Amino acid sequence: MHTIRILIADDHGLFRQGLSRLLETLPYLHVVAQCATMAETLSAFSRHSPDLVLLDDDLGAVRGTTVLAELRKRKIDAKVLMITEKAAQVAAISALEAGAQGIFLKHSSPEQLLSAIHRVAVGETWIDPLALRALVSGQQPSEKNREGAQPLTARQKKVLVGILDGFANKEISSSLKLSEGSVKAVIRQLFQKAGVRTRSQLVRIAIEKYSADWLKPALGG
Repeated sequence: MHTIRILIADDHGLFRQGLSRLLETLPYLHVVAQCATMAETLSAFSRHSPDLVLLDDDLGAVRGTTVLAELRKRKIDAKVLMITEKAAQVAAISALEAGAQGIFLKHSSPEQLLSAIHRVAVGETWIDPLALRALVSGQQPSEKNREGAQPLTARQKKVLVGILDGFANKEISSSLKLSEGSVKAVIRQLFQKAGVRTRSQLVRIAIEKYSADWLKPALGG
């Protein structure tokens, strides 16, 4: 397995060091830097070019979204897994809008963290189930957005939920008893209906604009 180079940006020293020790126990994970401030984080990016950053939502005096905005301003194309204390709707939406590929809650298990790291590192989107449900239940789409929502078939809804759960195409095909080719075809249909080109964009648009029509029935919201 390809080694994933990770940068940890968290202003809590004990959490940062404990997380680093956990990750270094696995041969395919390598922590290249630990940072406590935005300045340290930006400097470490230029020195180490990590594959993935684990970014605290509250990095000392600044928000994690501020760090994300600065990375984008500098045209640094980094995969970011935002780590937060609470499944707050506003914070999660802000993280997705700022460009985070994943949202992880600090109280979740190490196994979930490792799964989230793997998903985000290979280009998937990963949102903690509690954060996902907070996002969906809290969304109140406008009438304009509701009018623009194209209805999804039952199969399309199931594939979309699989994407939201962070599953790869192979796992979605296995759980739904479909071929991978069929899953890929459904994802292309979802991209077309949402007007997007990536899974991360699909997740954001589905939550922000069409959750009432696409997600609440499927997730039991």
